[in-house]
Amino acid sequence: MTIINKRQEDILKELDEKGYVNVVDLCETLNVSTVTIRKDLNFLENEKLLHRTHGGASKQPIYAFERDVSDKEVLQVEQKKQIAAEALKYISEHDYIILGSGSNIHYLSRIITGFQKLTVLTPSLKVSLELCKETSIDTIQLGGDVRNSSTSAVGPIAESILSQFSCNKLFLGTDGVHLDFGLSTSNALEAHLNQVMIEVAEKVIVLADSTKMNIRGFGKICNLNKIDVLITDDGIDADTKMKLEEIGINVIIAGK
Repeated sequence: MTIINKRQEDILKELDEKGYVNVVDLCETLNVSTVTIRKDLNFLENEKLLHRTHGGASKQPIYAFERDVSDKEVLQVEQKKQIAAEALKYISEHDYIILGSGSNIHYLSRIITGFQKLTVLTPSLKVSLELCKETSIDTIQLGGDVRNSSTSAVGPIAESILSQFSCNKLFLGTDGVHLDFGLSTSNALEAHLNQVMIEVAEKVIVLADSTKMNIRGFGKICNLNKIDVLITDDGIDADTKMKLEEIGINVIIAGK
């Protein structure tokens, strides 16, 4: 049985509340040196009670790894359904929108119904198949190299097609929302395509359940100040929500 002291208990309590702790903040809160805090964090990591990061520690690993989109769709199902329902409120008649790829976007595509006229660009084959069920939606499928894990197109062909359009809204999925690193995904080609999407869209709406908070993917998409709206679930900690709002992001908690 692991024996930890009162200070280490306080660190874990702080971590449970926020999902991430910073060395400097812990020094001020617990009135000890940075050397002491770093020793505590290293000890707790060795006991597999947290994950060390640059300048602090997180409750879960901070790096997102590539997974098959069908595997992602069975995780956080209720949260993703609520996020999709909230995102649907941002779609209006006669919009020209981009739907990215990923499980949150796929959930959204399933409930886009009842519109008289809507134009959608997407790299996702799964999203296109869902939208084809609605005859009033004009769907433009981006071509290019298809990633097996995400069933979506990436690369210069997709980017070239996308650069010929201008859309009023982009709905973007992501593998990570990190206060320092920004928005990211596990695949570099997908990250670059998402950058082009942001360039051709007037408004960027990110769909990300709370498990994506304080996580980094391999490929950076953009800094957080590029995001207009973030739709997530009530699992996001208050500190992260506050810092995102300070950047200027409208953080929407789905289901509330």
